[in-house]
Amino acid sequence: MMIPLADLVTILPELIVVSVACLLLVLDPITPSHRKDLLAWMSVAALAVCFVVTAGGMGDRVSAFSDLVVVDGYASFWKLLLYVVSGMTILLSIGYLKEERIDLAEFYGFVLLSLTGMMIMVSGADLLVIYLGIELMSISLYVLAGFKRFEAKSIESSAKYFILGAFSSGLLLYGISLIFGVAGSTRLVEIAAAVDARGLDDPLILIALMLVIVGFGFKVAAVPFHMWTPDVYQGAPTSVTAFMAVASKAASFGAFLRVMLEGFGGMKPNWSGLILGVCILTLILGNLVAIVQTNVKRMLAYSSIAHAGYALIGLVVAGWVGTGAGVSAKGVSSMMLYLAVYSFMTLGAFSMVAILRRGGDEGEDLDDFTGLAKRHKGAAFLMLLFMISLAGIPPTAGFIGKFYLFMAAVNAGLTWLAVVGLIFAAVSAFYYLRVVMVMYMREPSPDQESETRLALSPTATVVLALAVAGVVLFGVYPWPLVSLTASASLP
Repeated sequence: MMIPLADLVTILPELIVVSVACLLLVLDPITPSHRKDLLAWMSVAALAVCFVVTAGGMGDRVSAFSDLVVVDGYASFWKLLLYVVSGMTILLSIGYLKEERIDLAEFYGFVLLSLTGMMIMVSGADLLVIYLGIELMSISLYVLAGFKRFEAKSIESSAKYFILGAFSSGLLLYGISLIFGVAGSTRLVEIAAAVDARGLDDPLILIALMLVIVGFGFKVAAVPFHMWTPDVYQGAPTSVTAFMAVASKAASFGAFLRVMLEGFGGMKPNWSGLILGVCILTLILGNLVAIVQTNVKRMLAYSSIAHAGYALIGLVVAGWVGTGAGVSAKGVSSMMLYLAVYSFMTLGAFSMVAILRRGGDEGEDLDDFTGLAKRHKGAAFLMLLFMISLAGIPPTAGFIGKFYLFMAAVNAGLTWLAVVGLIFAAVSAFYYLRVVMVMYMREPSPDQESETRLALSPTATVVLALAVAGVVLFGVYPWPLVSLTASASLP
């Protein structure tokens, strides 16, 4: 069977990324250790090429492989964001892997393989295609989570992630099989037609819908499907944790939104209330449990759960019954905007954890940040900036993200939901500003002064500069990103 050239051109970025990933896995064993950085830069170069290719076709909508894959403005937005996040992860990892004595170029190959799965997810117009993308992303992340093979907690995090991930994938696949039995197809447009034909009360469709929500709920770390997040985030290498917290969440939300609106859009009365309940539970648990954490990585893990709750406000607005097309589109675009700014501030926060060292270990405990302002003023200021952005304090990008989400909720008649989000944003300020208090208002012990250092490589400096630029520029001048998300939003 001959594959049309036009179809291959449509997925050219995916072909480039997966080809470079396979090449890295082949070259790694025969590359001298002092040349490993070249393979990392090869990965970054491939991402730059893909960025140019995707940005060049941003305004087009093209289908390929019998409409199983679609490349439109929505998919292109997520891909551009994923390129940036993956590139920053690779740059952060160049120095980090050396510090952790796991400097293997196969790491970059698995990052690119995971990225390929994410790209397939956001471009999938068929549930099985999206499922294949999820599995490629997830299997690569299972390996990356256990990349510190000599540490028990890293192996434990990989095992937990694999077991729970396999369980959620099974539920999602069972939901897809039920949908196929009802609709005779797994394409989103045909699922939407079957939903319209069979009505909102078909029990098989309702069961399938719930299973699909459970499957995606695990990937976005929404309550009650969040149980894997704290242990995996704490045990995985920090650069991997940053990648999971940002790229995996963004791709999963991108695919989740398309499936719910294009496949199950006719069932908004059935799922909007369910998503609303998950949203509120996620906000409550993520924020309240983060308060009692003394490990910064675990605190950021529960923070990531809370931010999934904020992002779900956009999905609630998009699916709320009675809202017009314009209000629904604002829900979609506000969620896209929020996840974009979330990416920069979260990557920045995890980067600070990765470069802070106490002796030979990572400085991931809250006590390791004690008196940081007196030892490393610049590092303390950057952590301060990322913390106030995560808390949503102006004039940072975090404030802009929350502002547009809450405004979308108000426009949809869900003012009370915006108030709930605002209350928990105030709660989150407690645990974010606690890190600031520890850095600026506590005196370091003599041991901390002698043992604490910054493993700041040139590439990590670039990552921090990009994160700061995203937090500050999108906080002061958000209009380019606002207009981009509005134009790329699903109708």
